[in-house]
Amino acid sequence: MKILVVGAGAIGGYFGGRLAEKGEDVTFLVRENRKNQLLKTGLQIKSIHGDFSVTPKLMTSEETGELFDVVLLTTKSYQLNGAINDIKPFVGEHTMILPLLNGIAHVDELIQAFGDEAVLGGLCFIETTLDSEGTIVQSSPIHDLLFGERSGNKSERILKLQAAFSDTRASFRLSENINQDMWHKYSFISALSGVTTLMRAPIGPIREQEAGYRTIDTLLKEISMVMKKMEAPIKDNLPQIQLEKMMEMGHSMKSSMQRDMEKSCSTEVDHLQGYLLEKAKQYQLNVPVLDAVYTNVKVYEKQL
Repeated sequence: MKILVVGAGAIGGYFGGRLAEKGEDVTFLVRENRKNQLLKTGLQIKSIHGDFSVTPKLMTSEETGELFDVVLLTTKSYQLNGAINDIKPFVGEHTMILPLLNGIAHVDELIQAFGDEAVLGGLCFIETTLDSEGTIVQSSPIHDLLFGERSGNKSERILKLQAAFSDTRASFRLSENINQDMWHKYSFISALSGVTTLMRAPIGPIREQEAGYRTIDTLLKEISMVMKKMEAPIKDNLPQIQLEKMMEMGHSMKSSMQRDMEKSCSTEVDHLQGYLLEKAKQYQLNVPVLDAVYTNVKVYEKQL
């Protein structure tokens, strides 16, 4: 398959690099500055699962021509509109769009742009970053990418995609219930990013405090309450499942939103907590911790 990876940053560079390492036909759609950097250094991955470097196939949005079988969308939510415009010339009638963005609101935007049939479900779990040299540094055991038809069907095209993704040095897994997986990830990342940004600390020190533990628990329950009102396909005991998962996380684990704030970067708070807060107001639900989380990050953004 011809695979277009939108972005060669921490997420796209890692998973796209692993596919290139396997020998798949991977092209990275990047900005001019990143293109120039990669032409000099190559795509460099440093990982506990094995280091890898390659001179990647690169293109910018100004280039036109070929269509791709699948587009791996790895941008931040606030970059989505630009990314949609950038990939339109490369999307054909049978192109699959596989988004790895956090949250859920982007799915409707992609459907509006490319049609319901084109958009797959997808998500990833990985802790990775770019260092000052543009090298992708991945240091935790988890490097999972889940994908699937939003209908849950094992279609011919999804099985072909599964074959293309198989036997890589990363965990690409076909999900039979990708919609539920996406909502569960949305709940988890909203809570994790929420408490770590609110407390300005990794998850370990927060959960060790009695009030910190209660804050995590309350936020998870608020998020699930909103999602149930939205009739999202989540499990009834999701807050307990995810609370247990957070208790098992590494003591020093930080959320990507927390890392963005530490770097004085923009955040995805509107796409994550903001979207849930809008729904809570629509359904007249009382969500004080979610409200505090959102307000905290918006105050930070006003100071950028």
